[in-house]
Formats: sequence, C-alpha cells, structure tokens
Amino acid sequence: MSLIADNIRYFDEQLKDTPARLVAVTKTHPVETIKEAYDAGHRLFGENKVQELVEKYELLPHDIEWHLIGHLQTNKVKYIAGFINTIQSVDSLKLLAEINKRAEQRNRTMPINCLLQFSIADEETKHGMAYEEAVALLQSEEYRNMHYIRITGVMGIATNTEDQEKLRQEFRQLRSYFEQLKETFFFANPDFKEISMGMTSDWQLALKEGSTMIRVGSGIFGSRNYNK
Repeated sequence: MSLIADNIRYFDEQLKDTPARLVAVTKTHPVETIKEAYDAGHRLFGENKVQELVEKYELLPHDIEWHLIGHLQTNKVKYIAGFINTIQSVDSLKLLAEINKRAEQRNRTMPINCLLQFSIADEETKHGMAYEEAVALLQSEEYRNMHYIRITGVMGIATNTEDQEKLRQEFRQLRSYFEQLKETFFFANPDFKEISMGMTSDWQLALKEGSTMIRVGSGIFGSRNYNK
C-alpha cells in the first residue's frame, strides 16, 4: 500500500465522526500520483488552475467530483463548465453570472455548486468578498434569475501563520458569515451547508471551528514541485 493511500486512510479516520469531507488538492501533482489516491477510494479532488484541471479531468476517471478552489477568471469558466461539480472561489456577481451563463450553454442537468469566497486573511494576495458584497450579490435581481448555479456555502483562506489565536478568529469570522447568510437568505434551504476552511497546516483547528470541507494537498501528496 502506498504512502498516499495511507494518508487518505488517515484523514478518513480523522473525519469519520465529523460532518467534514476531505478535498484532496492536486495542484502541481501528476496524474499518476492522483491515481494512487483514487485507487485508495478517494473521489473528491480540488485543483487551483483551470488549465491543469482540464488536463487532469481528461486523463482521470470521470466519477471524480472536481472542485475548483483557486482564483477563477471569467474568461476561463467556459473550459470547466461542462464537468465541474463545485467552484469554491466565487468572489463577485460578475463571476457568478458567467458561471450561470456557461452552465446554461452546456445544457447542464445539474447546476454548478458554488461557494462564496470571503476575504478573512490579513494578506493582500488572497481573494474574496467582504460580507457586504455577498449580501448585495444575494439581494440582486440578477442572482435571483440564475437557474444553473446553486450556492451551497462559503469558503475562506486563513492567514499563513502559526498564531493559533489569529487562525481561530479568522475561522470564526467565516463561520459567522455562514450563519448570518444562512439565517437571512437560506434559512429553509438544506443545500446551503458548506464551510470550506482549513488546509494542511491548520485543518485540525478549522475542524474544531466548524469546517465541513478541509483542503489538503501536501498532507496527502507530499511537497509540491513548482519547477515542473
């Protein structure tokens, strides 16, 4: 049994009594490596870049549930609209409208699941909406007329720090956004249930603060090779 299979089993064990799911992040990792996780029974994978995602989708079994977790430009949506399960990085009404349009063009029978990405970190490089922007999006007539997307929760990337208290505050901030949106816009909607937060370095803390999806790459596949 491979080390990757062992890692998948480890996370399965850690999450078995929680509502959380493991998103195995495949950024820069080759298809052969991902296949090891697949052969260990894992089916939920996340990719950061559209081009890499499309290439891997073509080469891997099509029962994989693919999530796009990196920043998404509107001009790239068309390449993934036919097969993507979830786009975790929706940070504007403009992007959501493009996702809806491209899903409609592909005549999807199932809508594309979308998470609203919030800015919770003290880092300029990280994308995401402010809470007020999300409220404006959900109040807009344009959003109410979208029938090919389904907003299923929220996502955030915490500050890259070892300060546990800071991380806890950021995770609690995201959870409070989720709870406020649930109460205001999705009260009777069981689809709105996801809080995607926590990565290899901070997933245990995120889990304690209510994460329903942890995004783990190097904790499964080992260090990334950015020179490939």
